[in-house]
Amino acid sequence: MTVTLLRRIASPKKALTGVALAAATAGMAMTAAPAHAATSSGAQTIAHQMIPDAAQYAAFSNIVSHESGWNVSATNASSGAYGLVQALPGAKMASAGPDWKTNPATQIRWGLDYMNSRYGSPVGAWNFWQTHHWY
Repeated sequence: MTVTLLRRIASPKKALTGVALAAATAGMAMTAAPAHAATSSGAQTIAHQMIPDAAQYAAFSNIVSHESGWNVSATNASSGAYGLVQALPGAKMASAGPDWKTNPATQIRWGLDYMNSRYGSPVGAWNFWQTHHWY
C-alpha cells in the first residue's frame, strides 16, 4: 500500500505525510529527525553557541566551511574522513558522544577539543590550515 501511495504523490512533503498515515494505520509510530541534524545553518548556530569568541568562531567556521561545507555527514571519498570537521577515522568522534554520526554538537565538541589540543585554539588550527590546506 505504501509504495502505491508514494507513487501517486508527487511532492516529498505529501509523500512523507502519506508514509506517516500508512504507518499510523499499521499501528507504527514515526518520529521526526532531530532538528539539529537538519541544516548547515543549525550546525553553525550550535557552533556559535559553543564558541562565543568571535575570532575563534570565525576560524572554526572557516575550517568547517572548507572541510565539509557544514555538512554533518560529509565523507571524503578518498580518505574516509567524516563529518563537519572531517575526523579520520570518523569513529574518533565517538569519544565526544555516541551520536557522533548525526549530531553536529557532538562533532563540533570533538573538533573544538582537537583544535585546542593540537593547535592551541581554532585560530591556531586555521593558521595551520591556511598554509597546508589541511589540519
